Amino acid sequence: MRWWDIDAVFVLEKELFPDDAWSRGMFWSELAHARGPLATRRYVVAMDGDRLVGYAGLAASGAVPDSGFAAVADVQTIAVARDHWGTGLGARLLTDLLQAATAFECAEVMLEVRVDNTRAQKLYERFNFEPIGFRRGYYQPGNVDALVMRRTDPSTPASGVQGTEIHG
Repeated sequence: MRWWDIDAVFVLEKELFPDDAWSRGMFWSELAHARGPLATRRYVVAMDGDRLVGYAGLAASGAVPDSGFAAVADVQTIAVARDHWGTGLGARLLTDLLQAATAFECAEVMLEVRVDNTRAQKLYERFNFEPIGFRRGYYQPGNVDALVMRRTDPSTPASGVQGTEIHG
């Protein structure tokens, strides 16, 4: 994802998450940490021709030397245009994020998912994420709980989608 993608990302964000969409500023802030030797973020977009049809982002926090604390990654967002649901695009985006977690030398990957989003939960389970807890009232408005999931081995299985390009 680059700065010039933010307007298209924001349109899809508002369409898919109308009640709790990220602002343009939030995406700008994340991208500020996605380049250079000290990068701690990985944000990608999926294009179908000239149309942005998905995006995903990951944040890594580094290990603390001599503390026993290993680096951890958090899946910040994954979004796929409704007309691309069921095509494997979500799996491809998640594969890219898991590869980034490996590159960041993360020992585990965490995420939150709405308890009522069974489609996403099934995707994460296919990638060996396991439920480890809840965050009560995490998603607002509506006071919807989040299921917290973790994957302790970020090495990635092969996955792909024909005709859709992923760009970092």
